[in-house]
Amino acid sequence: MAKRDFYEVLGVAKGASADEIKKGYRTKAKELHPDRNADNPDAEAQFKEANEAYEVLKDAEKKAAYDRYGHAAFEGGMGGGPRGGHPGQGDFASAFSDVFDDLFGDFMGGGGQRGGGRRASRGADLRYNLRVTLEDAFSGMQKTINVPTSVSCEGCNGSGAEGGSEPTTCPTCSGMGKVRAQQGFFTVERTCPTCSGLGQIIQNPCKSCGGQGRVEKDRALSVNIPAGVETGTRIRLAGEGEAGMRGGPSGDLYIFIEVAPHKIFERDGVNLYCRVPVSMTNAALGGDIEVPTIDGGRSRVKIPSGSQSGRQMRLRGKGMPALRGGGSGDMVIELAVETPVKLTSRQKELLREFEELSEENNPESSSFFSSVKSFWDSMKG
Repeated sequence: MAKRDFYEVLGVAKGASADEIKKGYRTKAKELHPDRNADNPDAEAQFKEANEAYEVLKDAEKKAAYDRYGHAAFEGGMGGGPRGGHPGQGDFASAFSDVFDDLFGDFMGGGGQRGGGRRASRGADLRYNLRVTLEDAFSGMQKTINVPTSVSCEGCNGSGAEGGSEPTTCPTCSGMGKVRAQQGFFTVERTCPTCSGLGQIIQNPCKSCGGQGRVEKDRALSVNIPAGVETGTRIRLAGEGEAGMRGGPSGDLYIFIEVAPHKIFERDGVNLYCRVPVSMTNAALGGDIEVPTIDGGRSRVKIPSGSQSGRQMRLRGKGMPALRGGGSGDMVIELAVETPVKLTSRQKELLREFEELSEENNPESSSFFSSVKSFWDSMKG
């Protein structure tokens, strides 16, 4: 049976560009793949035919020979067929691998890798935990941190090669960064063990970095901590992470903020809480007290007479600033009425006298014990 014209097989015109040939092949591969044509006994043969045509036309030298001599270019000793064999003996496993690469390569992050290899790889992202005080979180700050990381080697400018020499194409994978092994019907790909997927090897590695293109070093970085940060806030410094392999781009540095507990204030979002102890007489008689604020200042607060423990008073705008603008929170004062200790004889005497005169001054106690008496009476009944 006469062999069909390769351009006709792929449905493209003679003289078609490489992109047009690839597009035609992908269309035919989808259309003719045996998995989609279980009821068509000729699908596998047609699929192989399309793969055979693509193997020739995608290669510039083979395509030139085919354009000049036709099928005769690969017959009668005038040159090897695709992959060193006869064009009529298309490798179906290879065809399946080509389809997978072309259809899904970009999705899997492999676009642009076929035949060219990867000359560099991106550096890893780094994490740095930074503990700051509540005062620093309130006002913001500029802080210098020391980060142990990998930086580009100055001896080889990150190339990994000594004396300005250039890396060479890996002989194991031919620069693809991956090797293929056939397992029955399927072709399995794995990272090239010789070049670790880089597609290139260093014949004369740099003595400073051993061919890695980077060295370990502590770096001092100035970090701007904005006002309003809280525990869990993440700050990203683009390009300040680990240097890439052999001149590849650097990763990013992520700074995670932890705000240390404070002796006076307790934080809840943008609000601050401050528990203020007051004497029993101040709570009973009322008066003014001074309380601290997070900015280092003081605020005068009026305590109403008869205040009980747990009573709260709010100071508007005296809390923490919002991280991305929008004003500040409030400061909430919570009173803790303190019972006096280590009383003198005179103080005890005065308190007993006060107790005898204060029967009507403790409404909550009177109400509670009245309820208790009613409860006991009902239980007796």
